[in-house]
Amino acid sequence: MAAYIIADILEILDQAKMNEYRQRVGATIDSYGGRYLVRGGQTRVLEGDWQPRFPVVLEFPSIEQAERWYKSEEYRDVKALRVAGARTNAILVTGLGDSGTGH
Repeated sequence: MAAYIIADILEILDQAKMNEYRQRVGATIDSYGGRYLVRGGQTRVLEGDWQPRFPVVLEFPSIEQAERWYKSEEYRDVKALRVAGARTNAILVTGLGDSGTGH
């Protein structure tokens, strides 16, 4: 069952670190079977008061694979760039199973 990392980059603190992060992160995502579904783009709030600044959605083949990527040695140094370079919210969520109900 696919899993998704949904993040919102709230504020850039260090542009140079974020530039390096952007250059390096894609290869780590690819090596764990992940791919970008959303990377920025226009947003429209339909309900509530969430004001996304720079939304990012990653898809992985499974929640285990997403966690392997997030905790991996390959991503560790790259993640440190993002943590130092930006304020970010992120969650990991599973997709719908074969039944389409999510149960």
